[in-house]
Amino acid sequence: MDVPVWHEATKELRRRGKVEVVAIVQDQHPDRDRLFLQWKQVDWPVLADPMNILNLETVPITIAVDESGIVQFTELPMSAAKTIEQTFVDQKYDRRDAPVVPKPDLRALARAPRRTAADAIAYGDAVAVWGGAGHVDEAIDAYRQAVRLDAQNAIGHFRLGCALRERYDCAARRSTDFQEAVAQWDRAVELEPNRYIYRRRSQQYGPRLEAPAALFDWIPTARAEVKARGETPLPLIVEPGESEFDSPAPNAVPLRKSSESDPQGRLRRDQGEFIAMETTVVPLAVKPGEQARVHATFRPNLERKAHWNNSVDPLTIWLNLPQGWSVDRAPIVIPNVAEEVSQETRSAQFQIRAPANAHAGQVKIGGYATYYVCEDVGGVCVYRRRDIEISMSIR
Repeated sequence: MDVPVWHEATKELRRRGKVEVVAIVQDQHPDRDRLFLQWKQVDWPVLADPMNILNLETVPITIAVDESGIVQFTELPMSAAKTIEQTFVDQKYDRRDAPVVPKPDLRALARAPRRTAADAIAYGDAVAVWGGAGHVDEAIDAYRQAVRLDAQNAIGHFRLGCALRERYDCAARRSTDFQEAVAQWDRAVELEPNRYIYRRRSQQYGPRLEAPAALFDWIPTARAEVKARGETPLPLIVEPGESEFDSPAPNAVPLRKSSESDPQGRLRRDQGEFIAMETTVVPLAVKPGEQARVHATFRPNLERKAHWNNSVDPLTIWLNLPQGWSVDRAPIVIPNVAEEVSQETRSAQFQIRAPANAHAGQVKIGGYATYYVCEDVGGVCVYRRRDIEISMSIR
């Protein structure tokens, strides 16, 4: 990867005060980059640009900026690291007044009229960069306005998706945020198919590629080596999903029906009083014979102090697939954790394949999850069923 190469090449230059290095990462989950830099013992300042406000088409790129803030080189290859002192650092450039970018007045920008998509995107960007996590709703509203004003604006669709996913990963989440983010990213790719960052953002949550990229296979090694140094690995807000690792894709198999937990539908339903649930399909539309990845998430109702009972059978998902459809494993089981009781969010990812002769149109796939859950400390423990409906489209 570029980072270790440039870190080693610039270490002595930074020690001598001849150069400063700043990393800017475009990942939706920049905490993963923080863990990578901890692992590689890279001490650069790191800025996060998950919404691609820099408007890059591909990554990674290396940019050289002189002391006046003027870009002298862009997209430097790794081979340039060997000669960067001679070709850039020791060169003489005309002195100019360094450009000053003042912090925007967010209140004034909020009052200003936004008549074009560009106006709305500019406000959304200002809020995203300067407003902090508490202003994600304002950024979402601004990007929504942008795509209403110009439905063909790929930047607006992409950044709206990123802002929605950012909200989904915090306490202010709405159950539909992730699915809407996927729809916005897919629209951005449809409008700008050559944008690598757009395409990869959509793919990282979707079905495993025929030639999957090893995006985060380094994480187990990183955590082990950081621990071996006597350090605590930096935590991840969202663990990478199956499609973000370079491991073989399981073969899709027909769903077994013989050992279902509740084939007669006699268990009492949990309507959300114990466990909140949402499902997200990536992508929303597939061609006949293609797969979609389903993200199923289950969150205990903390207001009722609901918690998992880990001393009995684990959470299990059963699907009732239409004729010819298949799933990559059946049933889908989310293992219990070691503690007797716990309140963590539980999630499963699985791939559903449409038959090669599927007809175009909307498809509803039913199913249910079963789990043991308890209310309050020492409260009643029950076995409940949560019905599931997964919506997909065939193109």
